[in-house]
Amino acid sequence: MAGRTNAARARRQLLAALLLLLLPLLPLGAAAAPRDGGAAEAVVELREARACYQAASHRFCYTNTHAPQWHDIWTRVQIRVNSSQGIRVTQVDSEEELRELEEFRVWNFLFSFLKEKLNNTSIDVDLYGQKTCLKVEVPEAGTKYCVMLSRRFDPKLFLVFFLGLLLFFCGDVLSRSQLFYYSAGISIGLLASLLIVFYVMSKVMPKKSPVYLLLVGGWSFSLYLLQLVFKNLREICKSYWQYLLSYMLLVGLLLGLLLMYSGIQIRPVALALVLVAVCAKHLDHPMQWAYAAYRRAQSARLGPSPPRLLTEEEYRIQGEVETRKALEELRSYCRSPDFSAWTAVSRIQSPKRFADFVGGASHLTSREISFHEQEYGLGGSLFEEQLFEEEEEEDDSFDADRGSCSLSYNRLDAD
Repeated sequence: MAGRTNAARARRQLLAALLLLLLPLLPLGAAAAPRDGGAAEAVVELREARACYQAASHRFCYTNTHAPQWHDIWTRVQIRVNSSQGIRVTQVDSEEELRELEEFRVWNFLFSFLKEKLNNTSIDVDLYGQKTCLKVEVPEAGTKYCVMLSRRFDPKLFLVFFLGLLLFFCGDVLSRSQLFYYSAGISIGLLASLLIVFYVMSKVMPKKSPVYLLLVGGWSFSLYLLQLVFKNLREICKSYWQYLLSYMLLVGLLLGLLLMYSGIQIRPVALALVLVAVCAKHLDHPMQWAYAAYRRAQSARLGPSPPRLLTEEEYRIQGEVETRKALEELRSYCRSPDFSAWTAVSRIQSPKRFADFVGGASHLTSREISFHEQEYGLGGSLFEEQLFEEEEEEDDSFDADRGSCSLSYNRLDAD
């Protein structure tokens, strides 16, 4: 019986608390209804390079009638709101959403308290957007503010584009640079040290022991965790450096393309520049592959090309080179432990000449060289025979030409 009484009392207290929470909202809802039903506030149209000074809450809209051109690639359209005191600025995409903001809703009422009051704020306008609207709320009476729309060259966009271009073309070099590797690692470690500490603590500490969170405040324990993480990171880099290098290269290229694309306001120009950068960096490989495929297709269709015959001078030079190479290989083999010297000496006729050859002497004697010059030199018998044969062939061809010419003259005389 006592339990039922306590439950009923708790329900009554809960209903009373809800009524107390809703009572302050009723006047706001009643006050909002006539404003929606009556004449709505006029929306102030914003124009470029024209300041609008106000001292009360107003609604503003900007209609984009300027089509983006090629010279607007680094142009930023921005709405700046400057005030002497704190104001609340809400951005929407259409006038219908502005009217929804004027309607009373519990969520809008609660969200208005969460908005931060700022003296100066800026809103970036999309070049391809049709309309951009905003509502400026003045919490305190007598607050003056200025709303101005500007279209100007933004050096930040150019810097982002240049950074993306540099990262795209130099990403492979930076990924292999020790200076860039350690400086980037130290910077990321310094900026994200708290995140690393919280992540490691969430993985190490038990879920049911929130008391251990007090240990995070100890700098010695935090430094120990950082040292543990970096030690494991070093082992990972040593063991899987190929995957890490590929990841850094791929992410660097993609990040460079993304920065180039986001650094230009004109989307077709940004896409064209990204394609040009990709083609300029990687077009040589497809060109080489296409040329190799074309050569293979041509060779398969026409058949193998006939080998080029060597000239007499090329044949002589190649013979000397190959002979010298073969003799050096023979000397190396004879000097190796695998060569059986006694077996070779027992089979050759001149062991002393063989020993001199292995020691570095010529494989030909002076007599053999002179005999070769007599046979194959300029004054040799073989050279004279070849010369006489060539002269006889020239004489035969000359006689045949004379015979054909005389025959043609006789035919002309007969005609």
